[in-house]
This record gives sequence, C-alpha cells and structure tokens, in this order.
Amino acid sequence: MIRVLLIDDHASFRQPLAFMFEREPDFTVVAQAGSLAEARSKLEGADLAIVDIDLPDGSGIDLVAELREVNRKCMVMVLSASSNRVQFARAVEAGAVGVLHKSARISEIIDAARRVSAGEFLLSPKEIIELLRVAGQQREQDRAAQLALGRLTAREREVLQALSEGLNDKEIAQRLFISPETARTHMVNILGKLGVESRLQALVFAVKHGAVSIT
Repeated sequence: MIRVLLIDDHASFRQPLAFMFEREPDFTVVAQAGSLAEARSKLEGADLAIVDIDLPDGSGIDLVAELREVNRKCMVMVLSASSNRVQFARAVEAGAVGVLHKSARISEIIDAARRVSAGEFLLSPKEIIELLRVAGQQREQDRAAQLALGRLTAREREVLQALSEGLNDKEIAQRLFISPETARTHMVNILGKLGVESRLQALVFAVKHGAVSIT
C-alpha cells in the first residue's frame, strides 16, 4: 500500500484527488494539508507526497527539501498551475521526482504516482539535465541581481521605494527633503547600478528581487 500525502490549498482540487486515490487498491491517503504550516506537522509516514507549488504561505518547492530531510524514503511529485520552467527546475533540483501541470487529468496524476512509486522516471535524463541547467542559470542571475542591489545606497533604496508608490521626482524630493535635481541624479545612479534603461525596468527589477514592496 502506497501512503500518499496531498498538499494543495484548493480543497476543490485536493479532496476529489484524495477520493480517487482512495478508490485505488494500492493507494491510501494518510494526510492532507492546505498550507506549508499545516503540512510541516504531517511530513512523516508518507511514501509519496504530491505538492502544489503555489501555497498561501510560501512555495511548495521549499517543502520539497524539508520533506526530503525529514522523510528520506518519501518521493515528491510537484503540481503547478503555471508552466514556469524555472519553478520546475527548482523543484527537480530540490529533489522532486516529477513535475505535472494541474491541468492533467486525475487519472494521469494517479498513473504518474504509480510509475514513480515503482521506480520509473517521469522525466528523461536529458530533461532532468536541462532543468538542472536552467536552475543553475537562474541561481547565477539571482546572485548577480543581489550584488547589483547591494551597490545601492540607503538613499537610493528610499528613492526606489518611493518610485514603487507612484511618486514622481517632485514628490520624491518632498518626501526625502532633497531637490528634484538630486532625486533625478539618484535615479540615474540607480539605473546605472542595476544595468537597466528605464525607471519601469528598475522598479520591476527591484520588486522581482525583493528590494522594494508594492503596497
């Protein structure tokens, strides 16, 4: 009997999937969770975990590595509603044995679960190598981005945050008690340090890499 742990925040997806697994003679669903916090108390005792990437309190990819540490015998299949290859790559790098799109039929998910439980691969060696290459490239890009952000001064970060709130040069100057010319100078320096050509690109770069938040 293959013991299954289902982790997905959409009960309308998770519960029918659990019902169909329970109808199979070789599967039993030992636990369900709708968030990372809920799942962390249920990581032991499963042979196979099926994990959604997008959870309300974080990424299911983070849970893959945690689960592998707590329960080394447990295999992990990842489900995602997106087709983001970087997410898939990170999941495989973290230890997932397969990645499926959530548009897959329940019968396909169960078939995949049976295959990986029998020791088969869902991905070819070539596909695995390609995903690991993508994960490595993304890691290098993230490292370069953090180095670029690290070159910003505290004042330049304040200018970026003000920009994220939709302020123009005059409004940024008023908030920071500087002249509009100084505000524009800071912006020119920000563009140069981040290696982008426009304020919009700078803002997208900063939000993507967690330097500012949009409220």
